[in-house]
Amino acid sequence: MQFGGRATEAQSAEMYAACRAAGITHFDTAWVYTDGTSEQILGRLIKSERDQLLIATKAGYEGGASAANLRTQLDQSRRRLDLDMVDVFYLHRFDPHTDLRETMDCFAALKAAGVIRYAALSNFAAWQVMKAQMAGMACGLAVDILQPMYSLVKRQAEVEILPMCTDQGITAACYSPLGGGLLTGKYAGGGGGRLSEDSRYGARYGTATMHQTATALAELAAERGTHPATLAVAWAAAHPAAPVPIISARSAEQLQPSLAALDCRLDSDLYAAIQALSPRPAPATDRLEEQEDNKD
Repeated sequence: MQFGGRATEAQSAEMYAACRAAGITHFDTAWVYTDGTSEQILGRLIKSERDQLLIATKAGYEGGASAANLRTQLDQSRRRLDLDMVDVFYLHRFDPHTDLRETMDCFAALKAAGVIRYAALSNFAAWQVMKAQMAGMACGLAVDILQPMYSLVKRQAEVEILPMCTDQGITAACYSPLGGGLLTGKYAGGGGGRLSEDSRYGARYGTATMHQTATALAELAAERGTHPATLAVAWAAAHPAAPVPIISARSAEQLQPSLAALDCRLDSDLYAAIQALSPRPAPATDRLEEQEDNKD
């Protein structure tokens, strides 16, 4: 998302190199990111080792989820990336005005043609994903990957989305594990970033409890001799549903604490200590006594 925007092409190349050195093979972009510059930069970076990588892009954030719009934007994305085939193709967000049968039929046709490998959805509620699953039954297509928001300060995915992914065999590639940078601790120290520069992020992460959680995480990280971003990413990855956090930064230096999460193993006590820093979301049902019975 930062490539060609907050990160120059040179900074993007440095981050890409740092990720590859750490063993990362999955890179995620979108048709809408930085007016296409993100895809163009990524396409140049991956050229010499494309077969070793899993490349994801998204369509439909603008223009809806019709087959015509998805095909048009995917064709543009493939040209920008200089790829014949994209590994993971997401519908970027739910479109209430397009029948999901049309969308899933489009995914199935693209998959059959070898233009995409995996059909994916982003920013969908659990009921919307299951509606897509039902819509795909006629063409024999199931959702492979889901991209929800998930972090210590945005835990709604724990209620239904992550359990649904486990049940349906869907990989959860969660975005914003750092809460838009809030969980790096930089804002408590007077630093700036997307939360102060972008009104959408300011609104998304503007509550006092979220900032209190970020402060508490920074204190815990200091006690452990590590960076709060490392704990935040490692915590998101440690959920029993085995989500795959998508990390982001403006520079290779800023990226390093997130990369360090690859080697950060949380024991049960540390996982619980981090989890206790933010409110657990309400369960999907009020019949709590039955939930307790099911644990026995």
